[in-house]
Amino acid sequence: MRGVLSNEHPYRDNVFQVHGVDRSEKAVWRRKLARENWLKVLRQSVEPGCEIGMEACGGAHHWARRLQEHGFKVRLVAPQFVKPYVKSNKNDANEAEAICETMGWPHIGFVSVKSIEQQDIQAAHRVRAELIKQRTAKANQIRGLVAEYGLVAPKKLELLRRPLPCWLEDAENGLSGRFRRLLHGLGAICKHSMSG
Repeated sequence: MRGVLSNEHPYRDNVFQVHGVDRSEKAVWRRKLARENWLKVLRQSVEPGCEIGMEACGGAHHWARRLQEHGFKVRLVAPQFVKPYVKSNKNDANEAEAICETMGWPHIGFVSVKSIEQQDIQAAHRVRAELIKQRTAKANQIRGLVAEYGLVAPKKLELLRRPLPCWLEDAENGLSGRFRRLLHGLGAICKHSMSG
């Protein structure tokens, strides 16, 4: 038997849709299982070694590792390969069936199940990328704001920190007290983020 789990929003949903087919691809099992006991029901109903497929979405790697601990062969299907097989309205039951059908095709590329260490590294990269994006946005905001007062900010990020104290101290550059306070706050926010 091949089993499939579908949980479109595993970080917020409390239900897993299960769809199972036999060796001849005939549907033999369709159930909604509550989050708190779905693994127990699956272990009682499906033999270890059975192939379990899931869409590679949030939480899939965690559940894949849990299933592997219990002897199941887990395959994660990339979402772009599942979408064409959803036959009608998109819901968990139809998506579980589509995942099951997708798993039967020989040329589908599966996503490798990530270890906890791999997920830690990926999380660090994602956080770093987001911080860089925020830093760039903040620097661009400062450039745009000071340009409205006739000041030219350096284009290079690492050079942007230098003129901030000068602009704040220069009483004759036309900056209002309110804008100086705002710019001081922006400078404090950027002080640490722009040092890296």
